[in-house]
Amino acid sequence: MIRLGLTGSIGMGKSTTAKMFAEHGVPVHDADAVVHALYAGRAAPLIEAAFPGTVRDGQVDRTLLSPQVLGKPEAMKRLEAIVHPLVREEELQFLQRARDARKRIVLLDIPLLFETGADHRVDAVVVVTADEAIQRKRVLDRPGMTEDRFEAILARQTPDAEKRRRAHFLIDTGRGLEPARRQVRAILRALAAAG
Repeated sequence: MIRLGLTGSIGMGKSTTAKMFAEHGVPVHDADAVVHALYAGRAAPLIEAAFPGTVRDGQVDRTLLSPQVLGKPEAMKRLEAIVHPLVREEELQFLQRARDARKRIVLLDIPLLFETGADHRVDAVVVVTADEAIQRKRVLDRPGMTEDRFEAILARQTPDAEKRRRAHFLIDTGRGLEPARRQVRAILRALAAAG
């Protein structure tokens, strides 16, 4: 089974690209979705214990958590020490289900793939990218996003140029959906030919 790792900086089109792989029958493990579920479930009491006042109605409230961790490396490390092992556990269960179903390719959508060393757990890395101006517009158009928050998020991420350098495959999402779909199909063809 080929484990593809999908990553890209904020606003590069990673989620949309993951859906394109799913449209071709590739099982996708979305780390962000797993975190969202964990924040509404078993991670909530652990995060509340480490960061009091961040849970409302049994769920982690990101608007309350963000000020406690963004731009604070030690606090971010504490949060990651809680969340990352739980996400990894879910990922291992996903991989086992895919193996049991005899899937040939799976996609692990991991936002901080290089930053967390997850690139060593995959067979190939797909990086989604776009021009900086496109990225900035996409991110700043998001509700509640500010320039400061965007810069704080970027500061935690490996620069796009470095991600592109380390990628096995690149998908440029800045040219529109159809060109991105063609790039996804080309990657799947290349993997089929190699296997």
